[in-house]
Amino acid sequence: MIRWADNEDLEGLVEVELAADRTFAPLGIVFPPGTTMIEECDDPGRVIVAGRPAVGFALLGRVDGLPHLDQLAVHPDHHNQGIGTRLLDAVCDEAATGAAAITLTTFRDVPWNAPWYARRGFAVLPPEKWGPELRALVEHERALGLELAPRVVMRKDL
Repeated sequence: MIRWADNEDLEGLVEVELAADRTFAPLGIVFPPGTTMIEECDDPGRVIVAGRPAVGFALLGRVDGLPHLDQLAVHPDHHNQGIGTRLLDAVCDEAATGAAAITLTTFRDVPWNAPWYARRGFAVLPPEKWGPELRALVEHERALGLELAPRVVMRKDL
């Protein structure tokens, strides 16, 4: 079941995020302490979730006037069930109601990151096409220590 989050969901999404982050460790990617859900989201109106209790989520924002997928995470116990695809489809459907495109930042070489998004219609957006907010977001991610492996900005026209 894909749905908008409610306040009760937010605390449980921290464990989903941390568990999903641990799947990067075998690739040598270990995230800095903290979580996006604790530090950047107190509004369930920005979050689409899968399940009750939630086993996956998509966190939405706006960058340069476009919807931006801040994060997509699925608990590893629920991988390979199509949950990430259903969440991404819901995000794109929501974005398409009033926007020409959606953006995201992701790891370039992680199979379930940029290559996965590319198979779903996203394309790498070169730096010369980034708006000022997107450029600032990339710099902010670098300052937080998220550039643990090569990252890219991607965009999907809706």
